[in-house]
Amino acid sequence: MTAVRMDGAPAALITSVQRGLRLLEAASSVPEGAHAKQLARKVGLPIGTTYHLLRTLTFEGYLHRLAGGGYVLGDQVGRLLEQGEFQGLLRRARPALSFLRDAAHAPAYLAFYEDGEIVIKDIQDSPHIPRIDLWVGFRDAAHATALGRCVLALLDPRDLRDYLARHRLDDLTDRTITNRQMLLQALDRARLAGLVVEDGEYLPGYACVAVAIRAGSLLGAVGLSLPRRRLSELERIVPVLRSAADRIARACSTGV
Repeated sequence: MTAVRMDGAPAALITSVQRGLRLLEAASSVPEGAHAKQLARKVGLPIGTTYHLLRTLTFEGYLHRLAGGGYVLGDQVGRLLEQGEFQGLLRRARPALSFLRDAAHAPAYLAFYEDGEIVIKDIQDSPHIPRIDLWVGFRDAAHATALGRCVLALLDPRDLRDYLARHRLDDLTDRTITNRQMLLQALDRARLAGLVVEDGEYLPGYACVAVAIRAGSLLGAVGLSLPRRRLSELERIVPVLRSAADRIARACSTGV
């Protein structure tokens, strides 16, 4: 049984953390910036304790000290909010990704373009439908994957040039596209089809099929990894994949 304090709160709560949170709440209520003494009065803390907490919160980026001495919320608060919103997007997208896994009987992957990189944000697999071994970090292998090429095809020319300038086209297998012009031609085909099929370019013996996703400012792709022998099933799998991509795009659009 959890011990309870006289005020009804659990006894194990850390007071200094609570005080820091109260200071953040107080600072958020004064958009023009509140000075230390003002914040101390609002929260009911000794001024010495308030200064210690303000220095810590400012160092960590949760508060920002203005030139006039007032404190406002820092950039780190905004980053937390953005991550919270993105986690909400993933929660809404996950049922469609799970349905895709079960309908195709293959592990399903969701990737997004984030801070100049293509990042896998969710994988839905199971003991009976295991994911492939991502033996090369995905950030360095987008050119060799269907997911990566779907996302690259969505980038505007400037972002695409920037991405390619920062990433080598390494030969992961003897089937990997390593020529820049050939990759650009493959991206042109991906834009027209909205679909990429990769056959043994990332991992020998395996293929990947992916469909692009655009939801507001979000650029991404959803895909499946398959043994190469299952490429004969694409006529059945691709409509299911496109349907899942549409569902995920709608789910993500509700939050962007």
